[in-house]
Amino acid sequence: MVKPRLFRRATRALLAAVATAVLSGGLLTATTTTAQAAAQGPCDIYAAGATPCVAAHSTTRALYGNYNGPLYQVKRASDSATKDIGLLSAGGYADAAAQDSFCANTSCVITVIYDQSPKHNNLTQALKGHWPGPAEGGNDNLANAFEAPVTVGGHKAYGVYVAPGTGYRNNNTHGIATGDQPEGMYAIFDGTHFNGGCCFDYGNAETTGNDDGNGTMEALYFGNSTGWGYGSGNGPWVMADMENGLFSGVNTRFNDIPSVSHRFLTATLKGGHNQWATRGGNAQSGGLSTYYSGVRPNASGYNPMKKQGAIILGIGGDNSVTGQGTFYEGVMTSGYPSDATENAVQANITAAGYSSATTGTGTLTPGSRVSLKATTAPCCTSQYLHRNAADSTVGISAVNSSSPTADKADATWVVRTGLANTSCLSFESVGKPGQFLRHSNYRLRVNVDDGGSSFAKDATFCPTAGNSGTGQSFTSVNYPTKFIRHYNYAAYIASNGGSNTWDSTTSWAQDTTWLTAAPLS
Repeated sequence: MVKPRLFRRATRALLAAVATAVLSGGLLTATTTTAQAAAQGPCDIYAAGATPCVAAHSTTRALYGNYNGPLYQVKRASDSATKDIGLLSAGGYADAAAQDSFCANTSCVITVIYDQSPKHNNLTQALKGHWPGPAEGGNDNLANAFEAPVTVGGHKAYGVYVAPGTGYRNNNTHGIATGDQPEGMYAIFDGTHFNGGCCFDYGNAETTGNDDGNGTMEALYFGNSTGWGYGSGNGPWVMADMENGLFSGVNTRFNDIPSVSHRFLTATLKGGHNQWATRGGNAQSGGLSTYYSGVRPNASGYNPMKKQGAIILGIGGDNSVTGQGTFYEGVMTSGYPSDATENAVQANITAAGYSSATTGTGTLTPGSRVSLKATTAPCCTSQYLHRNAADSTVGISAVNSSSPTADKADATWVVRTGLANTSCLSFESVGKPGQFLRHSNYRLRVNVDDGGSSFAKDATFCPTAGNSGTGQSFTSVNYPTKFIRHYNYAAYIASNGGSNTWDSTTSWAQDTTWLTAAPLS
C-alpha cells in the first residue's frame, strides 16, 4: 500500500510535471522524464492527472512507485503447486529467478495476473463463454510461463504469451467503467506477435461472457483482422473492440490509421461521452501518435455506450479465442486521461528499458543466438539447420556470411528455456520471431504455438553429448529415444533404427550430431 504522505508528495510533484507538459504542448523535458521514471510508476502518473488506475496488470514490473506485492502466480506441472512471483524490490522489476527456481525441471503456466491497484481486479483463467474455450470443461488455456522472455531495466522477466485458445478474465470487478462512464487504458504488446483471429484484446468487456450487442465492451485490440475493421496497409493495427466491430475511427470498417511494427508497442484507448481516441508508439523510445480522436462510430448502439465492466486479456468479449499476441503490462483508469498524462506515461514506459536483445552468441545458454551446423562428412559439413521459407519445414542448407539476409536469419535460432521442461531447451526462429522449432508427425518445422497441450513438448529438446563423440545431440522431450536428425537434407526426430526411412542406422550418429556455431544472423 502507498503511504499517504509519500503519495501526496509524489502527487504534487507529478501534478506540476503534468502542468508543465500541458503548457509546453504536451511534451515533458528530459529532466522531468528521468525523475518520473526513477521514482514513479504509470499509475502514479495517472493519479496525478486525476484519472487513477482501477486495474494494473504486469508480469514484468511494478506499476506504482511503492508497490511491493505479487505480480503473478505460476503453477508447475510436476505437482500442481503454485507460487506467487513478486518483485526484486518495491517499485522495481519481477523476480524472474524465483520462477526459474520453482519451475526447475518441469513446466509452468501463469494462473493469476494480480491487479496492483487497490481494486484487486485480478485476472484468472477465462471460463467458457458464448464461444467455447478449448480446454477440458470449455475453459480457456493458461499461458506458458516461459514462452515470452524479456529484459526490462536490465533484469530478466517474462511476459504473457497468448496462443490461440489462451484467455484471462474477471467478470466480478470493482471500479471499472460501466454504461457510458469515461475510462482509459494502455497496454504494452509484442508488435511482431499477432494474427487476424478474433480477438487479441485487453480491456472492458461483458460480464456475461456473451455477445450482448453493440457498445457493450471497450477494449484495445491488436492484430490484422480485416473481417470487422481495419486500417491502412496490411496491418497489424491498434483498434478498439466495441463489440460487433473493430474500430479504427468513426467509420464502421476503415480509417486511415497506420500499420505498426514496433517490437515493443505502446497502445492506448480512451472513451467517454460520444468521444474516444486511440494512440500508439514505440515502447522503447519516442512519443505517442494519435491514430483517431473523435466521436463514436457512425452505427447504431455505440452512443451512448453500454459497457459492462468485466476485464479480458487475450480473448473477445464473447470468449472468441482465435487471437494471439504477447502482453507485458497494462492498466485501466477511472476517467478520460488527457494526452499530457498519456505522454508522461509513455515517457515512463520508454525509461523502463524493455529489450529483447540476446545475451550471448554461439552457446546453448538460454538467451543466446546460435546456428546449428551439421557434422556428417563429406556431404554436409557446410550445412546448417534451416527453416524453409516456402512452407516453414526445416532441413539443412548451405548458408554462409555471404548468403541473403533472410536465409541467414532462417539458419539462426534464439536458445530458450525448454517450454515443457526447464532443464531442456527450445529454439525460437530468428527469421520468424515468436515461432518455435517443433516436430509434427516426426518432421521438424517452425510454428507459432497453436494453444494445444502438446505443443510445449513438441518444441522442447534436451541436449546430450554428441552421438558421434563430438558436438551436441538433441533428444525430443516427449520421445526420449528420438533425436534431431537430418536425412536427405530434411530434418526429423529419429531413432537409431525403426520403421521410418529417416530412422536408418546408416550414418545415424553423425546425422544426429550438431556443432553449436556462432550465429549467422
